[in-house]
Amino acid sequence: MQSNILICGVGGQGIVLTSKLIAAAAMEKDIPVMSAETIGMAQKGGSVFSFLRLGDDIYCPMFPEKTADIIIGFEPAEAVRMLPYLKDGGKIVLNTHPIMPVTATLSGSDYTGREMIEYLQRNVEDVTLVDGDRACEEIGSPKVLNMVMLGAAVRNDVLPFTIDEIEDIMKKTVKPQFVELNSKALRY
Repeated sequence: MQSNILICGVGGQGIVLTSKLIAAAAMEKDIPVMSAETIGMAQKGGSVFSFLRLGDDIYCPMFPEKTADIIIGFEPAEAVRMLPYLKDGGKIVLNTHPIMPVTATLSGSDYTGREMIEYLQRNVEDVTLVDGDRACEEIGSPKVLNMVMLGAAVRNDVLPFTIDEIEDIMKKTVKPQFVELNSKALRY
């Protein structure tokens, strides 16, 4: 079995850690994995995306357009930007909270993300919407969005892992004082 996963959003949302957890979970199950992150001006809210490939006979972490099984979108516009990579019948797990790009802020634009979400819903059959803001508020920390999104992706049955398997890897990766909070977010 092969799986192509694309994770996208903006700097500071935890995309790189999410990618590392998926890769570590794959290695724990002896699933061959390759990953590559592209980080653009992350400190300034720039685009961040990660390609992950799981399975046999993979020779490069990048994959061509129209081959991603899932896009985990931490930000609506970034998910639209990466949509050409999604295969027909692929899934999107999407955080509904937009992050205003600097260019929109400077131009006085009123970007709400709604138009991006509607575009994705019109063009992709299987879109799971996650209210990341509400989840983080209920959990008690804005820093667990990545775990909320990873948990939602696992529950969509595209990733070959259980929540327990991801949680075991997470416990080995994050600082002990953050394990309980991250576990709560994974299971949200």
